Amino acid sequence: MTDPSYFTHTLPNGLRIIHHQTPSEISYCGIAVNTGTRDEYADEFGIAHFVEHMLFKGTKRRRAHHIANRMENVGGEMNAYTTKEETFFYATFLEEYFSRAAELLSDIVFHSEFPAMQIDREREVVLDEINSYLDFPSELIYDDFENMLFAGHDIGHYILGTPESLGTFDHARIERFVERQYHPSRMVFFSSGKTPFHKVLRYVGNYFQDNPLSQEKAKTRTPPTPAASGTIVLQKNTSQSHVMIGSRAYAMNRPERYPLYLLNNVLGGGTLNSRLNRSLREKNGLVYNVESNVTFYSDTGLFCVYFACDPKYTDKCLRLVRTELTKLRNTPFTSLQLSVAKKQWKGQLGIAAESNENQTLTMAKNFLHFNTIVSLEEVFEQIEVLTAEQIQEVAQEILDPSGLFLLKYD
Repeated sequence: MTDPSYFTHTLPNGLRIIHHQTPSEISYCGIAVNTGTRDEYADEFGIAHFVEHMLFKGTKRRRAHHIANRMENVGGEMNAYTTKEETFFYATFLEEYFSRAAELLSDIVFHSEFPAMQIDREREVVLDEINSYLDFPSELIYDDFENMLFAGHDIGHYILGTPESLGTFDHARIERFVERQYHPSRMVFFSSGKTPFHKVLRYVGNYFQDNPLSQEKAKTRTPPTPAASGTIVLQKNTSQSHVMIGSRAYAMNRPERYPLYLLNNVLGGGTLNSRLNRSLREKNGLVYNVESNVTFYSDTGLFCVYFACDPKYTDKCLRLVRTELTKLRNTPFTSLQLSVAKKQWKGQLGIAAESNENQTLTMAKNFLHFNTIVSLEEVFEQIEVLTAEQIQEVAQEILDPSGLFLLKYD
């Protein structure tokens, strides 16, 4: 990492710090925790996400409404989210309130008390969140597909948990999970804005360095074993058929992720000129939305294609999707196609990097997992050296028909 606008430091308790110096009056700071739903045991499904909620519900110093008002009263915002492998807590605020945000983050992450009344109340909130998902099959199918792809593995269960698992959460179980997983050595304090780094260090040192290393050992992660492809049809009370087809893919540190990203972008990565959009929507008028996605984890990943259509067109849409996948496997990109694909992907990345929030969260995730960052310029360099042969090799592996899983809501 050679960019002089990035600064790093590690506290004696193992907490890593990364700061991006920018001229913006708007600052961001947060805590990224290297724990998610794959770090739950079988009797804890959903607890990582539940802990994310509960950390806002009361500490030794504050009640829930004090936490809610602490940044809101000065025009700032607090946000949090849980994934299969990370939990993020972060604030957005005017630069002058950096110390306030850092102190609040320290308080909720390390000094929450998990009062029983709040546990019961928040359980109902998350139950409502689970039920709301049932009304959105276009979102639910992503979770069901991932559960299908990684059945029997820690990655293959719902982030929100189930009504049955939520009913078992109490103060002792929540505290045990936090003690086990929320080590300072498994965290990164991240920030961006115009605050000088020496002030960032002072604030973080004041509020975080006295939080000791836990003696509890975090749950060990194991990579998923190979799995045979399959088809599942679920009966849902929906007016459309929702379909997902895909396969396992690469871990986030594998170099093959770059050609797979490019393949995904060409195939169905959210642009009007994607091959799937042209085929299923523009040429045949069969769908409103069709897209492909890639997700990378620390030791595995997934690729998928999603569409929704009138049930009578499901088979035709599937044939068209498989046709596009076969073309990518069997027909190398021409030099013109490769040049256009590279330019399009670089443009999209450049536009996304204009969001300071996205840039800050990406920086934090990279530093959390790799202890470094990858600049936009470095990504552009990786894109430029991609060859048609590399891309086709990845397409032949990931898009192999014998390895594809299929999930349908009928």
